[in-house]
Amino acid sequence: MKSGFDDIMKQARTMQENMQRAQEEIAATEVQGEAGAGMVKVIMTGRHDVKRVEIEPSLLNSDKVMLEDLIAAAVNDANRRVEKAAQDRMNDVTSGLGLPAGFKLPF
Repeated sequence: MKSGFDDIMKQARTMQENMQRAQEEIAATEVQGEAGAGMVKVIMTGRHDVKRVEIEPSLLNSDKVMLEDLIAAAVNDANRRVEKAAQDRMNDVTSGLGLPAGFKLPF
């Protein structure tokens, strides 16, 4: 009986290491969000830190409110892309576990 428990504990440690590695990879990932057909671009890390904002120079003479809306839309797009990348990576890690659909890890 002890051997079975040892195997379960070993699998749990391996899964924990894989999840930690995946979380580190997600944090190091960079995604690009866009708005206005690419006229505003936001580079964001997997930790949701905005690293860079690129604005098409022709927009600098535009309506301030429109530019603000485009920046917000690009940030929101980048956020969605980070979440999708994180979900995809965690699905890769947990794919062999047979977890029910929608089960979220880590707890």
